[in-house]
Amino acid sequence: MTDKGAADRFFNRELSWLEFNSRVLALAENAQLPVLERARFLAIWASNLDEFFQVRVSGLQGQVARGTRVPSPDGRQPAEVLAAVSEAAHEQYERATKAFITDVAPRLAAAGIGFSDYSGLDDEDRQYMDVQFRERVYPVVTPLAVDPSHPFPYISNLSLNLAVVVRNPETHVTRFARVKVPPILPRFVVLPDGERFVPLEQVIAAHLGELFPGMEIVAHHTFRVTRNSDIEIDQEDDDVGDLLLTIESELTRRRFGAVARLEVAPDLPDDILDLLVREMGAKPEDVYRVDGPLDLGGLAALANLNHPDLKYEPYSPVVPARLAPIEGVLPDIFAVIREGDLLVHHPYDSFTNSTEAFLHQAARDPKVLAIKQTLYRTSRDSPIMGSLIHAANEGKQVVVLVELQARFDEERNIEWAQRLEDVGVHVVYGVAGLKTHTKISLVVRDEGEAITRYAHIGTGNYNETTARIYEDVGLFTTDPGIGADLSDLFNFLTGYSRQRNYRRMAVAPDGLRSRLLELIEAEAAAGRDGVITMKMNSLVDPGMIEALYAASEAGVRIDLIVRGICCLVPGVPGLSSNIAVRSIVGRYLEHSRIYRFGSRSRARTYLIGSADLMPRNLDHRVEALVPVDDPSLQFRIDEILEVLLADDELAWSLNPDGGWVRVPDELGINSHATLQGLAHARSKALV
Repeated sequence: MTDKGAADRFFNRELSWLEFNSRVLALAENAQLPVLERARFLAIWASNLDEFFQVRVSGLQGQVARGTRVPSPDGRQPAEVLAAVSEAAHEQYERATKAFITDVAPRLAAAGIGFSDYSGLDDEDRQYMDVQFRERVYPVVTPLAVDPSHPFPYISNLSLNLAVVVRNPETHVTRFARVKVPPILPRFVVLPDGERFVPLEQVIAAHLGELFPGMEIVAHHTFRVTRNSDIEIDQEDDDVGDLLLTIESELTRRRFGAVARLEVAPDLPDDILDLLVREMGAKPEDVYRVDGPLDLGGLAALANLNHPDLKYEPYSPVVPARLAPIEGVLPDIFAVIREGDLLVHHPYDSFTNSTEAFLHQAARDPKVLAIKQTLYRTSRDSPIMGSLIHAANEGKQVVVLVELQARFDEERNIEWAQRLEDVGVHVVYGVAGLKTHTKISLVVRDEGEAITRYAHIGTGNYNETTARIYEDVGLFTTDPGIGADLSDLFNFLTGYSRQRNYRRMAVAPDGLRSRLLELIEAEAAAGRDGVITMKMNSLVDPGMIEALYAASEAGVRIDLIVRGICCLVPGVPGLSSNIAVRSIVGRYLEHSRIYRFGSRSRARTYLIGSADLMPRNLDHRVEALVPVDDPSLQFRIDEILEVLLADDELAWSLNPDGGWVRVPDELGINSHATLQGLAHARSKALV
């Protein structure tokens, strides 16, 4: 049974995440948004849900199967959470299907982008589809029969399939067969006009007779499987070779994980459903009947169509004024940083002309002796990785920590690690038992009289693709204390250092939690003069939540901007009456972590970095927060936070009952549009 006292103090983590995805779905339902952006948000909602089932739901299912009775912080047993998750997910499926069928698809059709059923095509279009099937689809598709000589085939994770019933016209014996919709092919087949699309599974279904010649096609139904894809590493030792082999083995195992979800068409007969459930080891409660297209994540491809009139107005990141070319010549980025710390705010500020340029110049500067870098997620054709390879070829000391356990990026990171090692980069995989999540870069430069360390500490990944849609901040500095801290941190990551104390930075797993608690307690001691503003992706950690409750009851005003999961209960008299929680969900993914302590009348402390307030970030990962001391950069952070707190178009507010409601639209402030405008104005300002 649920512990009522715990439920009054904490929201459930999994249900809070589903509330976040509900806010994403609300964007897809918003008729005021451009229709291709709504299609994109449907795709994001679906992809988010896929990952949630692969990791979080499968974890809950494992707890239930093992008979785990340990409640979550909100007092619920795993089985209770799983039941509540199922109810919330089913409700979202209904909303998503309704939004797509009754609104998004018709609006796309009105704009000339039509979703066509194969059955409704005219003869000319069908002839075209016949050619497409025979030339492009038939060679790839493999029908798999199920009979005494053919065992039930393995159904791979996230695969879209056709369950086919065929009959021998001579013996009248019916058999089951499975046809996998090839994920290597586009999700939709484009008709010659370039404006109409037919789902690939319909094209295959219309040609099942060619896949099963001589057989009668009795019926066909779509279904989709989601499997447990979390990688669990028991990393007790620090043998890098063993870790690499273990990750590669786990990636193979991921394809064969237990079924976490089975999505089926509503008309799937019970006998076929029973067969699928039995053969795949699923349970009836894992089944989701979806009265609409399966795998709306495929809409992402349509959202990339060249229809600017159906999308957000294009935005090009600006070059920060201090990094702007002078008479066509790019400035020396090291000279710019020596003049004073530099703060960049993506995607409003150009990632290419800041973070990429920093490492590009470092790789080619003969005065640079060493580059040290962490890599958590990056793109397949990363310019930053190209710069690091170039630096190694130039004979510089290059050290890259590649985090092999970055979920769903493991294969790409293994590939990069091998490519880097091939050119002589010193590749390390971090500290045994800890995932390295911090986003840091250190450049060591010989400037004649002294060695100078140039540092970049960010809140986001070194990934130029996501930097165009993820909101993040980054600090460039030559602060000696920060440079020394990064040197110590890299030594901890690459060697046998037992570094615990740092000069300027707060580093997990040893000092970050205590530093944040000290700052919260200092504000609590200030009472009604205390102010705390925090921006993060997730707030889950019970210890941090209790500290915020105590500060609230001491009179501290606390504003929390939490994009995703929030387990804190705000606005409860005697517990959290001075705490307000809001979430910004819109065009850009709010990803930065910013922590501000103090009021305008008192000295303020500003920290930015990679850590959310979750147990894993505070205790089981290598994370880093860096102070921002320059008054002009503090003003920038104040500006960011105040815009987000004033937003009344993209903002949602968390109620004490756990419900999220839209903030009333009074001033018409869209934080993303406002920050775009401020970035443009700043880029034109004189320095």
